Amino acid sequence: MTNVQDITSPITASEKRAIGSLASIYALRMLGLFMILPVLSLFAEQLDGATPALIGLAMSIYGLPQVLLQIPFGLMSDKFGRKKLIIVGLTLFFAGSVVAALSSNIYGVLIGRALQGAGAISAVIMALVADLTQEIHRTKAMATIGVSIGVSFGVGIILGPIIAATFGGVQSIFWVTAILTLLAIVTIIYVVPNPTQSKLHRDAEFVPADAMAALKNPELLRLDYGIFILHLILMAIFVVVPKLMRNAGLIAGDEWQVYLPVFVISMALIVPFIILAEKKRQMKKVFLGAIAALLIAAVGFALFHENLVTLIIFLSVFFCGFNLLEATLPSLVSKTAPADLKGTAMGAYSSSQFMGLFIGGLVGGWFNGQFGVTAVFLVCAALALSWLALSFSMKEPRYLANLLISLDVMSEGDARLFADEIRKIIGVAEVVLHHEDAVLYLKVDNQLLDKETLQTLINEHIHAYQNVI
Repeated sequence: MTNVQDITSPITASEKRAIGSLASIYALRMLGLFMILPVLSLFAEQLDGATPALIGLAMSIYGLPQVLLQIPFGLMSDKFGRKKLIIVGLTLFFAGSVVAALSSNIYGVLIGRALQGAGAISAVIMALVADLTQEIHRTKAMATIGVSIGVSFGVGIILGPIIAATFGGVQSIFWVTAILTLLAIVTIIYVVPNPTQSKLHRDAEFVPADAMAALKNPELLRLDYGIFILHLILMAIFVVVPKLMRNAGLIAGDEWQVYLPVFVISMALIVPFIILAEKKRQMKKVFLGAIAALLIAAVGFALFHENLVTLIIFLSVFFCGFNLLEATLPSLVSKTAPADLKGTAMGAYSSSQFMGLFIGGLVGGWFNGQFGVTAVFLVCAALALSWLALSFSMKEPRYLANLLISLDVMSEGDARLFADEIRKIIGVAEVVLHHEDAVLYLKVDNQLLDKETLQTLINEHIHAYQNVI
């Protein structure tokens, strides 16, 4: 029998458990990666065989296996099972953490970091979230995962220096990361519910057949370039800024006294701009302003990197821009992608992000070794400027949200009639039917959407279909 879907229904207890536990797995894994950012470049200098270029590579090498394996992991999970692939990925991440913790030379750390990156489970987690949630709650579930990443980033860059100073160096961070990974494995086995079935979710998974459609979209490509540049700059800055702060007088172990207020203040400052972008529909202006903040920070670092106060000031400017862009870029991808291409678009976006991290370490390490830190910041400034120039021609985004409606066992003919009627509802901008998925993919304007009419139509259509069968 076809279920009547309530588009205003609350998230169920089972869904809350699934979303919360999977968000915690994502956060635990990312926490281990983020804790290392503020301190790895300092630690790596003490390793046998270390050079500036290899230090930068050690910072970022985990991004390359992520690019290469993220999509294959997601596709394999359709065949072999989501939980199995997540456990495999977490096991690789655990092994990499242990290898890095035990290494006394730069090459061992490189191997360990590469193994960490090989645990590329991001896409699999998103697919499992989709398996365990109703279509109507999918967007909320994905947003929760996004929030967990942001929180883990802030906590990680604050905790990393504290752990390193308290427990005898960066090796302790790798051991803590290994322990967190074991907790994540226990969580996936014993806490995350088992899906009743696993199927393709176009809103959450990369679909190879749709890849060209996503890659031909110039607005999506512009956003992919943006996330690539954003994370390239992030990694390049963290290759050199920690040492600059140490040289400027910051005592080892006190880095948290910089990162905590900088992160908290920057998060507080961006809230009004997020409201302006989303609620007041001024996304393009806010977006351009955030990129400009990156440019200002990079130029400021280049000119005033020998003074601790100015380093902290421009680090604050950088984090304001970075955190605002981290919040708005996924939203822009979601708004821009056609209704049934969101998963594929996000897959390309995520690959661009990890490639940016990988290249950022190479850029930061090589330019630092060849030309000094000023060159690193000037390269970052040039890249930020290129992104800003490219973004001036971006279209004002469509302020549309994704909405999925389950068709269950509705016949294809009835589904087409149903889709045609939904297209007539005020606030519905786009309707794409994939009967093989038993889902209607919608783009809606939530400020205009007539939810009462939509729900009435769902009820009437389902009731009529049930009477026929």
